[in-house]
Amino acid sequence: MTAQSQTIETKVAILEEKISSSDQLLMKIDSAIDKLIEANSNVTRMLAVHDEKLDKQDRIDAVLFEKIDSLHRDMTRQTDTIKKGCERDIMKVNTRLTDLEKKMWTMAGGLAIVSLIFSAVGNKIITNALAPAPVSIERTIK
Repeated sequence: MTAQSQTIETKVAILEEKISSSDQLLMKIDSAIDKLIEANSNVTRMLAVHDEKLDKQDRIDAVLFEKIDSLHRDMTRQTDTIKKGCERDIMKVNTRLTDLEKKMWTMAGGLAIVSLIFSAVGNKIITNALAPAPVSIERTIK
C-alpha cells in the first residue's frame, strides 16, 4: 500500500469515527428533543388544568358576589322597614306623652283653682268678689 492510500484510509477512518460520534450526538439530541416535547406537553396540560380551575373559581366568585349583593339589598330593605316602624312608634309615644302632659297641666291648673277656692285667702277673695259692695251712706252736715 502506498502512502497515499494509507492517508486516504486514515482520513476515511477518521471520518467514520467522526460520523459515529455525530450519530451518537444526534441520538442524544433526538432524545433531548423528545424529552423537551414531553415536558412541553405536560406543561401545556398543567396550564390547561390551571386555566380551567381559574375559570371555575371566577364563576364561583361571580355567584358569591351576586349572593352578597342580594343579601345587602335584602338587609337594606329590612333595615328601612325597621327604621320606618321605629319612627312610627316614636311618633306614637311622642303623641301620647304630649296628650299626657296636656292632661297633667290641666289637672294641675284645676287643682290650683280648687285649692285657691277652698283656702282662707281664696275664700276672702271670692267672698269679696261675690258680695255686693257696701254702700256707704253719708250725711252731709250743713
